[in-house]
Amino acid sequence: MHAAGSPREFFFRPEGAFAADFIPFFAKGRFYLYYLHDWRDTKNHGEGTPWYLVSTEDFVHFTEHGEMLARGSTQDQDLYVFTGSAVEGLGRYHIFYTGHNPHLRKAGKPEEAVMHAVSDDLLHWTKQPGEMFFSPGNNFEPHDWRDPFVFWNPEAKEYWMLTAARLKTGPSRRRGCTALSTSKDLVHWTVRDPFWSPGLYFTHECPDLFKMGDWWYLVFSEFSERMQTRYRMSRSLKGPWLTPANDTFDGRAYYAAKTASDSRRRYLFGWLSTRDQNKDYRNWNWGGNLVVHELWQATDGTLRVRVPRTVDAAFGKSATGRALKLSAPGTFRAEPFGKMNSRMKIEVNISYEAGTRGCGVMLRASDDLEKAYYIRIEPRHNRMVFDAWPRPGDQPFMQGLERPLRLAPGKPVNLKIFVDGTVCVVYADGAVAMSTRLYNLPEGNWGVFVQEGAAAFSTPA
Repeated sequence: MHAAGSPREFFFRPEGAFAADFIPFFAKGRFYLYYLHDWRDTKNHGEGTPWYLVSTEDFVHFTEHGEMLARGSTQDQDLYVFTGSAVEGLGRYHIFYTGHNPHLRKAGKPEEAVMHAVSDDLLHWTKQPGEMFFSPGNNFEPHDWRDPFVFWNPEAKEYWMLTAARLKTGPSRRRGCTALSTSKDLVHWTVRDPFWSPGLYFTHECPDLFKMGDWWYLVFSEFSERMQTRYRMSRSLKGPWLTPANDTFDGRAYYAAKTASDSRRRYLFGWLSTRDQNKDYRNWNWGGNLVVHELWQATDGTLRVRVPRTVDAAFGKSATGRALKLSAPGTFRAEPFGKMNSRMKIEVNISYEAGTRGCGVMLRASDDLEKAYYIRIEPRHNRMVFDAWPRPGDQPFMQGLERPLRLAPGKPVNLKIFVDGTVCVVYADGAVAMSTRLYNLPEGNWGVFVQEGAAAFSTPA
């Protein structure tokens, strides 16, 4: 077990490895977080990905339970035990997961299948190898049949399975669909017409479905447009599935997020990617650290995210600056507040004047301000972006790290910033999140800034 305050990272990552897709399940007063365990070291650990498990009550203290579903051999369907779901039904616990093996394609066999395992205690699982469920092949691609999400549909009085699949026809990058299969016994499955087939993305990975109030929400992750987790909303499982104005929960660095509820609150479990060679501006990797957002529902039914209360409390008191106003007509001004710790929380309220082009918080800034990370509010674009200096080439901010904000002169914006080592998670107004990495600048000052305008800064009481 480890917790905030320990030498280990606050945002969970297995020792000596990385965590990819989390499969959350709430039972017995705890969140059971199954995840894809990736050593990124084929030479020493071999090929393939197993499922491991951690459990937690507060997203701060984690109990590590080790391997749950072992990977198969290069001849087995589940060399890579990829994403799925956990469900309780018919007197037992069930995991439906993806068996992925790229070597099988070379032999003329499907490289993906839905597979099944059962348990009586959530800790010891028995695979059911005779129950592999393949793409039917009529309307669907044979090699894309993954990430099963299984739930009991009380209206239809049967189990439904949503699967990330691809149609055989249409433009290649727009064939992604969410397939639907049904079952009475969790063994025999009948493929129905696609649950959702918008003709937008290559694939809708990691489907997740839940109801909150009067709305149903379909969560998925796509990698053909922006490499983000998105959602759609509907009053009915039959649709239509509406696209909210902001259909994402976080930025480019946060992926494969799925949800679970303790019956009081619902949370979003995704991973914050690492970067190649542990350097800013390099390619994002598959897997990283767990980041949990709390979901909440606005009056119009759209979803927002905020920091879980337990995480907020675990970081303790925010770093304190001082209330001040910076005026920088036609120029740039910054005010450093002091050295940053490796792990710290910063909270600032910002109110800008009309015409201001940018303002926000600096992280790990050098004394001469030649180097810094910037969480910048841009009123003209109604957005928050993550920037750094120095930066390569002609880039106005880090690609994919922009988040929409509803901004107005004189209306305060609240920023909560959580930093632990290379991990940085920002919440704006308790509604919008932006997660990123801090690699190139390991230390420095934090402070505030304004560009071509004026803004007032204060620390909440």
